[in-house]
Amino acid sequence: MTKRGLLRGGGGAGAGQGGFGQGASGQSTSGQAARMPFVVLVVALLGGGLISLLLLNSALNQGSFQLSKLKKETTVLRDEQQELQRDVDGYSAPDALQRRAHELGLVPGGSPVFIGPDGKVAGTPTAAETPPPPSPPPAAPPVAQSPSAPAAPPAASISPTPSPAGSPSSGR
Repeated sequence: MTKRGLLRGGGGAGAGQGGFGQGASGQSTSGQAARMPFVVLVVALLGGGLISLLLLNSALNQGSFQLSKLKKETTVLRDEQQELQRDVDGYSAPDALQRRAHELGLVPGGSPVFIGPDGKVAGTPTAAETPPPPSPPPAAPPVAQSPSAPAAPPAASISPTPSPAGSPSSGR
């Protein structure tokens, strides 16, 4: 027998068959062993892909929540800006400016006077005069006259229960 025959597992005529059977089973085992790293690699790639998709999905959801929060904040700030703009428009209206100037004691100026670059005065300077107070709005006088109404209490003149004729009334 040769060394080669002994390595294959046998000798003689039966050695060829026995050697073939063992060799086939040996190759089958080594083939499975050779495929094992590939399977592990594929499973690792699939697992890594799933984990990365999970992390990406979580990041997108977090961004979505942040976007929703910022949209709500933008809406609140836009409403506040519109409210402030309404206030500014109300304060800058001509009648509001005139009323506020009158409250501060300001009076309208007279005709303007200009001083030229050569020092000459164009126009005649005059002192500003206090204008008469503005007349109250038409709706205000009925409200202003209401203080005289409480002087005569209406409850004393109209009594829900009639008083007896013999008893003195509270007004006498």
